[in-house]
Amino acid sequence: MGENMHTAEHALIKREVLKLTGVDLNHYKTAQMQRRLQAYLKRSGFADWPSFFRALRSDPTALEKFKAYLTINVSSFFRDAVRFRYLHERILPELLRERAKLRVWSAGCSRGQEPYSLAILLTELTGPHRRHYILATDIDRPALQWARAGGPYTAEEVKDVPPAWLQRYFVQRDDGYWVTDALKRKVQFREHNLLSDPYEKDFDLIVCRNVVIYFTAEVKQELYRRFRDALRPGGVFFVGGTEIVLNARELGLEMAGISFYRRSDPRR
Repeated sequence: MGENMHTAEHALIKREVLKLTGVDLNHYKTAQMQRRLQAYLKRSGFADWPSFFRALRSDPTALEKFKAYLTINVSSFFRDAVRFRYLHERILPELLRERAKLRVWSAGCSRGQEPYSLAILLTELTGPHRRHYILATDIDRPALQWARAGGPYTAEEVKDVPPAWLQRYFVQRDDGYWVTDALKRKVQFREHNLLSDPYEKDFDLIVCRNVVIYFTAEVKQELYRRFRDALRPGGVFFVGGTEIVLNARELGLEMAGISFYRRSDPRR
């Protein structure tokens, strides 16, 4: 009986979450997401899910907060500094030898730390006047608003930014660090659902780090296939430090360094 109640409760949660936020929990790892949901309910002070969802329907701010929690926005500038150094010193110079102006996509960009990190690297490599196309997308609207504003970011979030770059690309104010207007203009932010919206094509570099890890194995493989299709032949896919693309070769991807995969098969 208890197990049935538990199953029925989870079905209710999935249905309500989809209706209220557009997030389909069927695509996420069940046990992990259940733990996160129970923790959120406990913290929110509501006795049960029906009363919690009733409150969300009349409180847009609380609803956006809940959606942000579900979509897991944790990031910093140059997160995983060793991999970003490899991107700066090896991957981007190789791509720039093939194309003077790159098409780059930061998928699941959260509050903008990752795409602004990419914009800094490209500016350092090719100068401030070359116009690369840097697309940054996320499903979380408040996170995108923060990203478009260019801050504020905490000292912790910018701790991996070299001092010279911090001086060049950021302005420090009382409430934290803000990226310069010149850097802001280099990135285009857009709301996008990786699971249901179409992908643009012909990217030289796609960066999707610590996003796909929360999805089921089947959904992961489908997303990797779609990312492969969105790369040009020879384009590079940059994943998180703990991520490994299973069946990479079958997908037409080959290793190009730890956390980096290159689209290898022009016929696909």
